[in-house]
Amino acid sequence: MNPIHELNQQLTRRMLLQGFGHGIGLAAIAQLLGEEAAAAGSPRDGDNGSDPLPGLPHFPPKAKRMIVLWQGGGPSHVDLFDHKPGLEALRMQDLPESVRKGTRLSTMTASQGSYKILPPLKPFKQYGECGRWLSELLPHTGGVADDICLVRSMHTEAVNHAPGVTLFMTGSQIPGRPSLGAWMTYGLGTLTSELPSFVVMTSSDVGKTCGQLFFDYYWGSGFLPSKYQGVRFRSGTDPVLYLRDPQGLPRELRRAALDDLAELNRQHLSTYGDPEIDTRISQYEMAFRMQTSVPDLLEVEQEPEHVLEMYGPDVKRPGSFARNCLIARRLLERGTRFVQLMHSGWDQHNNLSFQLAEQCKDTDQPAAALVRDLKQRGMLEDTIVLWGTEFGRTVFVQGDVNNPRGHGRDHFGKCYSVWLAGGGFRPGHSYGETDEFCYSVAKDPVHVHDLQATILNQLGIDHERLTFRYQGRDFRLTDVHGKVVEGIV
Repeated sequence: MNPIHELNQQLTRRMLLQGFGHGIGLAAIAQLLGEEAAAAGSPRDGDNGSDPLPGLPHFPPKAKRMIVLWQGGGPSHVDLFDHKPGLEALRMQDLPESVRKGTRLSTMTASQGSYKILPPLKPFKQYGECGRWLSELLPHTGGVADDICLVRSMHTEAVNHAPGVTLFMTGSQIPGRPSLGAWMTYGLGTLTSELPSFVVMTSSDVGKTCGQLFFDYYWGSGFLPSKYQGVRFRSGTDPVLYLRDPQGLPRELRRAALDDLAELNRQHLSTYGDPEIDTRISQYEMAFRMQTSVPDLLEVEQEPEHVLEMYGPDVKRPGSFARNCLIARRLLERGTRFVQLMHSGWDQHNNLSFQLAEQCKDTDQPAAALVRDLKQRGMLEDTIVLWGTEFGRTVFVQGDVNNPRGHGRDHFGKCYSVWLAGGGFRPGHSYGETDEFCYSVAKDPVHVHDLQATILNQLGIDHERLTFRYQGRDFRLTDVHGKVVEGIV
């Protein structure tokens, strides 16, 4: 490669401005760099991000940490949460056109010749003192019915997976914005120096029936400094790549090398002022501390047998949703502020009749056990647990209902259900209603931005005031939307 061309590729804007310093004058350079810093707009440049932003929390918080139990693919609210006993009398009748009119559907069913109503696969039962109606496929969730707040009137514009997940996690259907966990750790700082403040783990049904991918931007930092992005833990013996020292390298020598490297990076930071250099310094230090904190964290077999039994037999299988739930509790216990568990397998277009039960079997007991476990340890009160997804499923059948392996339900964003526990959310409460066809919100609608605003509210954050200036605009998680849903807190 031409040396001049190679040098041009390596030049950054800051380097270019500094290189011309003698030609255009130091005063002009200072002004330009000041404008650039103002454009970035980070009140965090130069600090380690461990303390809350000035002025945060905006008011006394109800919660200080959060865990998201993400059910990727769109669990069917029709079959699991939204009890509509009248649907049985309408079995295989066409959903009236007057009800369907104006609904945005995916291309997989938008041009179907008919829209036959398919009632829930299994009966609903009442659980808890609150009398919560849930599918009999969710007996363990039913066992914590008095601890959870069920929102049955969620709605979203998204009808496909990636835009739907991105909207829920970042406030926009277009990738590139900071995720909820990144905003939270950016605003509130850290609770520990031994582990990342934001950790992500992924899992799938054993058969891996769901083809949807989990993209890194679901837990990314967007235009926030990259130190606030989620750290993904993999299953297996090496949860974080390159965490272990090379064979034969003494820990003392590793410490000395990191100290020298940090000094070089600090000199580089003072010269160029790039906040990513500061991130590099802090991440090297975090990686060094994680060499001792992570192995102990992952030894879930240290837990008492009654705890392991509470999470179910799958807890002993690395990479399972059950094991991730238990590791998540251990992370929260040790000071991680935000944990995001991503579990796939709910995209049931043609396997609803058998896969729905399998998904519930994999996830029902661990999710309920996590709520119980946090409550028994006195942690649920100041921890938000969110069981969420990108959208629900259609009340009408997709495919041939006479073929048990050839029918299911399509994506549906006009109404769906999520539940929350802890963190000041109203236990044993159901919020919102859908119409008789389980097709439209009939009472107390909750948009994705509304739920985001409410979650931030419980963390002591005014969603309109937690902003970051980027490319000349003040951005926030809820974009220009969202209102706190007072009825669920």
